[in-house]
Amino acid sequence: MNNPSVCVFCGSRPGNAPQYAEVARRLGALLAARGWRLVYGAGDAGIMGAVAAAAQAAGGETLGVIPRHLLHREARSLAGAVVTETMHERKKVMYMNSDAVVVLPGGSGTLDEFFEIVTWRQLGLHHKQVFLLNEGGFWDPLVTLVRHVIDEGFAGEDFAGLFTACPSLAALESALDAALGPGAAA
Repeated sequence: MNNPSVCVFCGSRPGNAPQYAEVARRLGALLAARGWRLVYGAGDAGIMGAVAAAAQAAGGETLGVIPRHLLHREARSLAGAVVTETMHERKKVMYMNSDAVVVLPGGSGTLDEFFEIVTWRQLGLHHKQVFLLNEGGFWDPLVTLVRHVIDEGFAGEDFAGLFTACPSLAALESALDAALGPGAAA
């Protein structure tokens, strides 16, 4: 049986605070230590690059997926990467090759990825767990927005249950254990 794979959606920019890259590096190292394969956007920039570099440095298995039009912007090394034609195909390949999804800080692309994967879950297209790593409260405004959408009658209470906001890497590790089972190196 193969070890589980965790898709990580996150920013191709580093953000303004060093804590974003630090949590990405810690997550990459954690995935490797647990024997969970990292599935990511194949970029080596921003916190996307930080999570992948840390996983690889710790001996972890990674699968990068990048659309052809971003090759010149985000990736310098494509060893073992899957190249897709479109962004939508990239998300689909990442999702299809993972057992759970973790969302780190990011911008519009990360929000797109988050909402698409949550919508797919809402529509019953998958039952994989989706986690927001909310260390430092980065995703608090998003969680508040989801609550507002529910309160205003544009979604049912079940909308808030389609993802789990984890306040720390330790909480995320416990949630992934519950979703995937203990990693090979646990």
